[in-house]
Amino acid sequence: MNTDKHRFEVNEITEMVIGCAFQVSNTLGVGFLEKVYENALAYELRKSGLMVSQQHPLVVHYDGVVVGEYYVDLLVENIVVVELKHVRAIDDSHVAQSINYLRATDNRVGLLLNFGQPKVQVKRLVYD
Repeated sequence: MNTDKHRFEVNEITEMVIGCAFQVSNTLGVGFLEKVYENALAYELRKSGLMVSQQHPLVVHYDGVVVGEYYVDLLVENIVVVELKHVRAIDDSHVAQSINYLRATDNRVGLLLNFGQPKVQVKRLVYD
């Protein structure tokens, strides 16, 4: 998959994102606003050589009409959607939100990261 279009394979990207997320979590700890973790993670990912789009816009279409506009926290290498949370625990609504972002972006793989615990929680999602 290392073509001109994709500099990294999807598994390599997710491993790098997870590694950077642990670095951010270990350094910052718990208690900051979600935006602080987003900025720190974007910085670490860029430092690792990955292309990152923060607050990447996405549009939801229904029957050819725009019915919603959202922002994905991070889009890495235009392949992996990363949604960040700072909550007590990841629940089904967080997973559903992330899956819907995958559907709307036509991306297959996403990471749901929760910085609301002493150790970042990671959920890898695949949309078929």
